[in-house]
Formats: sequence, structure tokens, C-alpha cells
Amino acid sequence: MTHFRCKDTTFSGKLYRFFLKVRTFVQNMSILFVVLIYFAVLFGISRLTSRKADNETFYRANRRAPWYMVAFGMVGASISGVTFVSVPGMVLSSQMTYLQMCLGFIVGYLVIAFVLLPLYYRLNLTSIYTYLGQRLGERSYLMGASFFLLSKMTGAAVRFYVVCIILQQFVFEPAGIPFVVNVVVMVLLIWLYTRRGGIGTLVFTDSFQTLCLFTALILIILSAISQLHLSVSEAISTIGISEMSRIFVFDDWVSPYNFWKQFLSGAFIAIVMTGLDQDMMQKNLTCKTLKDAQKDMCTYGVAFVPANLLFLSLGVLLVLLAGNTDGMKGDELLPAFIQNATVISHSSFLISHLFIIGIMAASFSSADSALTSLTTCFCVDIRRQPDNETLRKKTHIAMCLFFVLFILLFRQINSTSLIDAIYILASYTYGPLLGLFVFGLFTKRLPQDRLVPYICIASPLLCYALDITTQHLWGYKFGYELLMLNGLLTFFGLWLTFKTASRSYSRSE
Repeated sequence: MTHFRCKDTTFSGKLYRFFLKVRTFVQNMSILFVVLIYFAVLFGISRLTSRKADNETFYRANRRAPWYMVAFGMVGASISGVTFVSVPGMVLSSQMTYLQMCLGFIVGYLVIAFVLLPLYYRLNLTSIYTYLGQRLGERSYLMGASFFLLSKMTGAAVRFYVVCIILQQFVFEPAGIPFVVNVVVMVLLIWLYTRRGGIGTLVFTDSFQTLCLFTALILIILSAISQLHLSVSEAISTIGISEMSRIFVFDDWVSPYNFWKQFLSGAFIAIVMTGLDQDMMQKNLTCKTLKDAQKDMCTYGVAFVPANLLFLSLGVLLVLLAGNTDGMKGDELLPAFIQNATVISHSSFLISHLFIIGIMAASFSSADSALTSLTTCFCVDIRRQPDNETLRKKTHIAMCLFFVLFILLFRQINSTSLIDAIYILASYTYGPLLGLFVFGLFTKRLPQDRLVPYICIASPLLCYALDITTQHLWGYKFGYELLMLNGLLTFFGLWLTFKTASRSYSRSE
């Protein structure tokens, strides 16, 4: 019966276990308190910005948003909780080669600023997919809007899944609250502060959340530097000489991390996931003038590189702290650091709270704008009733319910890196959008509208078949370049089925 002696039954042992329980309870409650304070600030901003709000405020913020606030808020909305968790861990498998894609983003944002934004402002669009109806036809319009609804709902669900998992681990699970309740409560809170002001509120809440995100990120980096007993300059030198700091890959054309694959994929991903995305463009269309919107886009595009450099640098520091990372997935690196700090560090309260704040700021700034843009797309593009306030309110509730269902579904099927999951989904769902817009912008032909749905559905299916075939025959797996192939197939499908007559609409109008 000696195995019973493994448990310390002395007074000091019981006191120590009691102390640990109290400490854990206090930490969990303090995190919950931080969450409540965070949402109280969001509700305060919502109340101030949604006074006398109407549909014009919800959809376009009355075209009065300051461009610098839009740019700052878009950085946080683009980063999301997926970036916060996944990008630091990317150094385990791909070093800092993700920055190659970020450099490609800059080219994509320049195309958006000087090709797409002038078009959208000239047509005075509320939804960017209205252009497809004017240029290509009714079914092209519906397919563009439908692919956006699918793309944004799945992508936003992946992103928001992160914050729900983290909050479940740190807050809800210790309290015995199931995951489904966690998801419902978080989405309900988003609905509460976006239901009236819409995009007019998000311009300001996103700026606040971006500020929280980078404050948390920088303080976590400083905490990691402190635990490594380095100065800031020593940490920069250590990161620079690390084998994980490799950025450019020019010597391996087969590698998915080859520079030109990453760079070109980054440019096209930026174009489709920002320039052809109602969510991101809806924010740009809140600026007073085209010039303001272009300044916003260029500033935002350049800021994306140093922002991701910070995340990757944190990843290098965390690997150095962890020592042995064998068998560890990239998505586990930062949470493992937080979990370990919570157990052994005197600053555990600060680190865990910063992590929660950063995750919430990144995830909510992405999810709230996604739900707003989904509501806009359905009311403006599918139902064609932009002035119907009752429809808008009901649609906003319905989108929140679908959002919950998609998050729960993703929890059941997810088996890959979250950052990869988003880009893989984008490759299949944004490809037809890319083909439609390129065909409309750079040709004067008119497709046979009745065939457009078949082309848009066939292109991603064909891409999937090609990916499977090349893996089986030659061992080659398509990376993010699948997006370009998907768009190209859609473009050629439209080209082969064009009518001899052309619409009078042209880019010069």
C-alpha cells in the first residue's frame, strides 16, 4: 500500500495544494475580468459611434471615416488570431520565408490602390460585386456574391476558432463551461456591439483592437527576451544569426517556399483576399475620397511586412526558450510558452493576460467586420434591398447563427495548420472571383451569362483533381499558386464561351 504515500498528506502539502487552487481560480477570474473590461470598452465605442445610425452608416460609415484610422484598423483586421498563433510557429518548418509572401502583398496592395479602388469609387459602389452585374451579367453577379459569402464565412470561422479555443483553455474549461456555450457567447458579444453602427462603428473599434494587439505582442516579445536574459540589441543579434531567420529561397524551384512562388502568390492573395473581398473593401470605401482610400491602402500594405517580422521574431525567441521542439506543431509554440509561463514564471499573470488580450484583439477585429460585410453582401447583392432596415437586422442575426455553426463544424474537421487552412480555402473559393474580375477589367468581351455558374464551380473542382493527380504521378503538391491556376481556369472558361456582342461598359467610363 506504499503507493498512497506518493501524495503529500502533511499540513504543508495540503496548504500548498490549496494555494495552487486559489492561485488558479484567481488567475482564471482575473482573465474573465479582463475580457469583460475589454468588451465594456467596445460597447462604449459602439454607443458613441452608432448614434443616429442608419443603413448608410452601417454599410459605408457615411463616407466620413479618417483614412489613417481605416489603415491602422485594417492591419489588426488582417492579422487575426490565426496570425497571432500560427505565424510565430512557422519558423519551425519554414524559417522566415513567410516574409517573401508579405513582400508580394505590397505589390498586390499597389494594384488594389491604383486599379481597383478608382473603379469602385467611380461607380460609387456599396458592394464591389455590383460591378460584376454591370459588366458581365446577372448570374456573374450572383456567383461573385455567392463565392464571397462562402469564402468569408469559412475563412472567418477558421480565424475566430482560434480565440474560442484559447478562451476555452484559459477561462471556460476550468469553469466547466462547454465549447458550444463559449462560441455562442463570443458571437453574441460581437453582434451586440456591431448591430447598430456596422462599419461606422468598426472603423473605431478596429483601431482600438489593433492598438491592443500590438501592445500585447511587443510586451510578450520583451517578456521572452527577459526570460532569455538578453538585452534588446542582443536579442536582435541572436535572431539575425539564427538558422531560423532565413528569408529567401532562390535555389530550389520545387520547394513550396521558393521566392517566386511565394512572392507571386502573395501578390495574388492580397488582390483577391483584400481587393476582391467585400469585407476589406467595405472599410476602404468609407474614406471621404479616392485619394484618401489610396493612402490608406498603401500605408496598410507597407505596414504588413514589419508587423509579420515581429511575429516571426517572437517565434525564433520562443524556440530558443523551448529548447526541444521535437514533435511540436507550429500552432502549439506560442500557447505552450504561455502555458509554461503560467506554471513557472513570476510574471505569469501578466503574460497570460497579454496573450488573451492579443488573441481577442486580433480575432474580434477580423470577425466583427466579416459579419458586417456578410450582412451587407446578402442585403445588397442577393436580396437587392439595401434600404430595408428590418431585413438588415434579421440578416445580421442569421449570419451570426451561421457563423456559430461553421465554427463548430471546423472544430470537427480541422487537421492542418490554421494559417495554411485559410490560404488553402482561399485558393479554391477566391479563384473564381479572381477570374471574373480579371475578365471584366482586362477584356471587352461578354461571357454567356448562363454558363458562368458552371465555369465557376468547375474551375476549383478541376484544380482539386489536378492537385491530387500531380501528387500521385510526380509527388508535386500545389501550394498557394493554386489560387492563380484557379483564377486562370475561370478566365479561360469565360473567354471560350464569350458572346460576339459586348456590353457598352468599359473601364474608361
